[in-house]
Amino acid sequence: MASSRWYRVVSFVGASLAIVGVLYLVNLSIVHEVSAKVPIFGRLPVSRLSPESLLLPASAVFLVMTTVLMPLFKPQPRRISDVISLTQKRVFLGAFILTTVGYFDYTFRLPRITLVSTTLVLLIVLPAWFVALRQWNRTREERIVIIGDTHENIRTVYRLADAPIVGYISPGEPPIATGGDGAAATPYTDGGPVADGGQVVDDNQVTDDGRLADDGRGQVIVTDPLAELEHLGGLSQLNDILVEHDVDTAILAFSQSKSQEFFGVLDVCYGHGVTAKVHRDQANDVLTSDALSTDDLVEVDLSPLDWQDQFVKRLFDISFAAAGLLAASPFVLLIAIAIKLDGPGPVFYGQKRTAEFGDTFRIYKFRTMLPDSESVTPTDDDENDRITRVGRVLRKTHLDEIPQLWSILTGKMSVVGPRAVWTDEEAQIERETEEWRKRWFVKPGLTGFAQIHDVSSTQPNTKLRYDVEYIKRQSFWFDVKIVIRQVWKIVREFRSATHD
Repeated sequence: MASSRWYRVVSFVGASLAIVGVLYLVNLSIVHEVSAKVPIFGRLPVSRLSPESLLLPASAVFLVMTTVLMPLFKPQPRRISDVISLTQKRVFLGAFILTTVGYFDYTFRLPRITLVSTTLVLLIVLPAWFVALRQWNRTREERIVIIGDTHENIRTVYRLADAPIVGYISPGEPPIATGGDGAAATPYTDGGPVADGGQVVDDNQVTDDGRLADDGRGQVIVTDPLAELEHLGGLSQLNDILVEHDVDTAILAFSQSKSQEFFGVLDVCYGHGVTAKVHRDQANDVLTSDALSTDDLVEVDLSPLDWQDQFVKRLFDISFAAAGLLAASPFVLLIAIAIKLDGPGPVFYGQKRTAEFGDTFRIYKFRTMLPDSESVTPTDDDENDRITRVGRVLRKTHLDEIPQLWSILTGKMSVVGPRAVWTDEEAQIERETEEWRKRWFVKPGLTGFAQIHDVSSTQPNTKLRYDVEYIKRQSFWFDVKIVIRQVWKIVREFRSATHD
């Protein structure tokens, strides 16, 4: 597409100018003098390159940086937070390559203060450029696709869409017969369908949803609306289709909004920064930014947090998990010894839990129950006779949760969020609790709004209300308040456990 070529050209030129401009600025003598006054930079030797000696290293910087940034020159839909993260990773990769090249070949070596300054500035300038370019690219005409599990559902949604549709994605080819002009058609006379002069196709289905037109011979042609749309491919090709067609919005047309396919598509849309819409009849099963909307198609709130808040939340998660692992490290060996002395079985316990949009991940905790004694029925600790003696202390003091800090550090969990539920247990809860999957729209947490109110999976409806309330109110300061209340709660329970 022409727009795709222009995007590549503009993004490459802008990034190239940024790299050359930044390198020129940080090599100025005044910048070196100011940098030398910064405590960390002050330890680096001030060594400014002359214009003649700068040419070769500058060429190396330009070549390396533009090469590592190549994935960003393609107009691929992404969330803003992902654009920033990917750009910064690429800048770090480029800096590492330049450092390695300079180590082996002195002619390509930049002064350390110049290389460090260039890297730091590019970590800000390049993400800002690609984010601005992403926003500019979205000012063009919106590109919409319909994704569904049946062609009947796709036809229904197509009639409701009030904007041009690029095409549709469905499992398999559409069951439509085509006439001589390539359009699916059924000729009709006054007495009903006829067999000659055309082909009869799925009469009941197409007649209700089709478009009527006179063929000039006294026959009425029923044309399937899907004949006007391009079949872009199947659900298994969704990732590639969103990228290839530079999709902005996906309208979901599924029979069941609680199916794994439905939430799998939402997950892919979220990962690519594509807006998702559903029919208002399915709005109760998803999060929406405007619950009072009367439109036939409503937008799904895939990311309740803005990208700035996501960045702050992730930074908080990393800091909390790293500090927690460091502080807890002296207790890990003691806990492991206590578990082994208490009885047979492994030290750690792993379980598959549900994450965002129905994805799954494996969490690890210190084992607190007898081996092979899992039950899908939620049970309060006081009534659970499968918990070991050491396990009761670990649960009371929450020390069994220490291994989950690693899941937070690696990004599978957050410090605060709806509690991740065992996949087998979740299937049972879903059968009893309507709208349970609204919890899936944020990353699961170590603690949450429900936990600080002593609400667990034994009270699924109450837990759901607290979790949805958290999703609506979540912010950095709200997370901090929840963590403070949880820490104070743990301190009290720890005192109670140690004095029993």
